[in-house]
Amino acid sequence: MHRSRPASFRLTAMLAVVAASLSAHTALDAQGSSTRPAFSIDDALNVVSFVQTDLSDDGRWLATVSTLRRDNFGVDYRRDGDPSYIRPSSGTVLVIETATGKSRAIFPDKRNVKSLAWSPDGSRLAMLVVHNDAFEPVIWERSTGRLTSVQAPAGSYVAENSDVRWTNDGASIVFALHSDAWKRSVHEQFDRYTKGPVFVQSSNDPFLAWDDLRRSASRRSVVAYDLATRKTRELIPEAMVASYTLVARDSGVVYSEDVTTKTDYDVIFGTENRLVARGQGTSAPRTILPSLKSTTVVWTKDGRRFAYGKEGRVFIGAPNDSGGRQIAGPPAGQKDSSASDTSAAAKERRARERFSPLRFNADGSLLLVSNRQGLWVADVASGTKELMLEIAPDSSTEGPRLTAIGWSRDSRYVYLTSSSRTAWERGISRFDRTSKRLEDLVKDTRLYSNFRLSKDGSVAVLSVSDGNRPSDIYVSDASLTGLRRLTDGNPWLKDRQVGNTELLSYLDADGHRKFGVIYYPVGYTKGQRYPTVFNVYEDFFDDTFDATTDVLTGAGYVVVKPSVDFDIGYPGEAWVKGVTAAANKLIEMGVADSSKLGVHGTSYGGYATNLLITQTNRFKAAINISGKVDIISFYTDSPRLGVRNVHAAEKSQDRLGATLWQQPQKYVAHSAIMFADRITTPLLLMTGNEDSNVPASNTREMFYALRRLGKTVEWVNYMNSGHGTPGTTVEDFTDFHRRMLAWYDKYLKADGAKKVVGGE
Repeated sequence: MHRSRPASFRLTAMLAVVAASLSAHTALDAQGSSTRPAFSIDDALNVVSFVQTDLSDDGRWLATVSTLRRDNFGVDYRRDGDPSYIRPSSGTVLVIETATGKSRAIFPDKRNVKSLAWSPDGSRLAMLVVHNDAFEPVIWERSTGRLTSVQAPAGSYVAENSDVRWTNDGASIVFALHSDAWKRSVHEQFDRYTKGPVFVQSSNDPFLAWDDLRRSASRRSVVAYDLATRKTRELIPEAMVASYTLVARDSGVVYSEDVTTKTDYDVIFGTENRLVARGQGTSAPRTILPSLKSTTVVWTKDGRRFAYGKEGRVFIGAPNDSGGRQIAGPPAGQKDSSASDTSAAAKERRARERFSPLRFNADGSLLLVSNRQGLWVADVASGTKELMLEIAPDSSTEGPRLTAIGWSRDSRYVYLTSSSRTAWERGISRFDRTSKRLEDLVKDTRLYSNFRLSKDGSVAVLSVSDGNRPSDIYVSDASLTGLRRLTDGNPWLKDRQVGNTELLSYLDADGHRKFGVIYYPVGYTKGQRYPTVFNVYEDFFDDTFDATTDVLTGAGYVVVKPSVDFDIGYPGEAWVKGVTAAANKLIEMGVADSSKLGVHGTSYGGYATNLLITQTNRFKAAINISGKVDIISFYTDSPRLGVRNVHAAEKSQDRLGATLWQQPQKYVAHSAIMFADRITTPLLLMTGNEDSNVPASNTREMFYALRRLGKTVEWVNYMNSGHGTPGTTVEDFTDFHRRMLAWYDKYLKADGAKKVVGGE
């Protein structure tokens, strides 16, 4: 057992290690810079990632898919909004023996695969594999290596949004189907919406046309294929099935059914669902919960029990009852007489009365719930609950962030991810319910994610990465002693120079403590000032791997990801307050050259970039990648996204807090196009002509405005690409990065004028 040391001791020791490591790496980079090439655009194409993992119940076998960035181009962005479209995504399907680390590929070549699932006994692996432009279930026999393809019933095919799962007895696999008639109808709709010859929409229609098309993806049936008889039986007839859960001993199924009656402008992609139970055979469906709006549902692994949270109350239910029994939260129907009390103490008291369900233990007898105070364990039978662990709220800077990720099989332990709020101190912790102690299993500067404990509790697998490096898969016992690496996806990175990172702490213009991430260039020399680029969005803290950033640091730039604070109604102020304060800090540290500052962002970050340079001339070069410049035209210009852009502006990401007609002045104030005459920063605009998220025509407005005003601007439109970095071809991806480098070289480096896009 690892004993926890005082936080101050751990932090001091960690900072010493980080400082020593940074110093050592800096010296090594400087020494080896002549022999090891810097991370390049071509390297960004060759990064390997591991996705779609599943661990057998006994922990002996891990299935995963290894993907290469270079292999996953060819997206047809013209098909955005078509629920029948399957994006290209090829990879190598691997089965790894966790005890030895030995692996073998299931197929002789790369395949477009998803939803890997081990049978309960670990003898078979089911998956969905693209064949003839459709998914088909494939079962792999571990002992023989034999592959068996499962044919869908006549007149149907595996739904594009299906997964595959095993029944509890391991005798069948379950998946969802679309009918051939459904696909024909979808194609007819999509062609009418995109090609005409006439496309008519009316306010009398209950749904926006594209919203209705998107929802149609839920019209599917669910079937079970019996391996012994090779026959398919229907579990759910065709209905609007949003999700489903298999009930213990396969006695039935519970599913969430979309019963939305019209487009909802209050929720992005909002749907109204009800929870329905259906037994075997021809029994009629029975409604358990008539509405799941603003409801969180959590299931036991065997489907015998569920918990749901609504309005701060937590209820326990089962497929054979109708509504459930409350175990946490204020009494139903109780009116809070102090609701008008807006004091901090009253708000805190009300927050502590509200609970949310998180996770059941293995047998469903205990439920982990949370409130503002921390994590509680509720006894399902009695309804009693006990505070397990106090956790500071997200807004606090005290104590680590702790997130529950699983139970041990015997319910003695609760596993949690742990991360400091003020330093790179990250890992996996475990709360011992017997000793009432929280113990750190692993904790250091690395990043930990995707933790998975085998059903028998003997083996744990997780993803681990050093800062600014791709992650690999590791394995250990349940106490995480002796973590062993199972994959080494990018060994060639050892022969590349990749910049080091540092956590940045600074005060924004309002005096609030904020954090950001510094990515240093290769061969960085302390005390030397560098051209510095700010990559903006919202909040940044962890030094995750970022290929585009590494291309920039490989070219000699410092790249900084700053964080910002938002006030509802005034988001435009956030970036000028936060980003310029971060720039001041970098200059004060002796890292940034104040005359060579650049800024860019993608999507919301591109929008931020354009707003920022209307408010300050500190940046000598800027790049807006797929970011809107006119929130007024953007407001209702989201045909393939339903109500997304309206909701984003009013309620969510843009945070204007009002409709266009309630406060038009806010929409004017947050449209960079209205203040284009103030821009002095050379601006590069990069768009995808087939972008259905932020239409290229929106960003294009800025090009014509700045050209009319005699400003320096360039617009690059990738004709076949969509949102963000091009996903069409290797050539587009390479051109995108070369142009970014060339723009910054031209305006942030003295010799930049000599460089050209082709790099010759």
